[in-house]
Amino acid sequence: MGLHCDVSLKLREVSQRKMFDLLLHIGIENFIGVPDSTMKYFISQGLKKKKIIITTREDEAIGIAAGMSLSKQNSLVFMQNAGFANSISTITSLVQLYEFPIIFLIGWRGYLKSDAPEHYKIGRIQPKLLKAIGLNSKTVTESNWKQCCKWAMNKINDSTPCALIIKREFHD
Repeated sequence: MGLHCDVSLKLREVSQRKMFDLLLHIGIENFIGVPDSTMKYFISQGLKKKKIIITTREDEAIGIAAGMSLSKQNSLVFMQNAGFANSISTITSLVQLYEFPIIFLIGWRGYLKSDAPEHYKIGRIQPKLLKAIGLNSKTVTESNWKQCCKWAMNKINDSTPCALIIKREFHD
């Protein structure tokens, strides 16, 4: 795969922007998180619409989203997978325990051996971490992003947190 991967596996700029717009249209009111260049166009679209709240830590973003959920506002928390690993305790002891309906958008770095070495270990074990904590997830591609967004909305409408994963197909 690497830099020459099948274009259908990448989530291109137009699709990331449309994905943001679709999620906003179907009921996500708050987009909170720590920026990751894997989803730079998604975040850029949200910034244009003044709908993004940037935080310095992933658990801070989760706390804000949980608070907004108490006022019946749907939230999405975006982060890199290293931040996801740092947030496992917050996800399991707050979000899952109290059934906060939050969508996590996670940039998956390190699943390719050619990625930076500091991302490789977490990237390799990310699917196992998601499974271990019981967080339902779907990997978003160019061909399935609409279905993934609708799936995620159905999950949170049932008070079930879930994750959408965007694979990192490039290097900074």
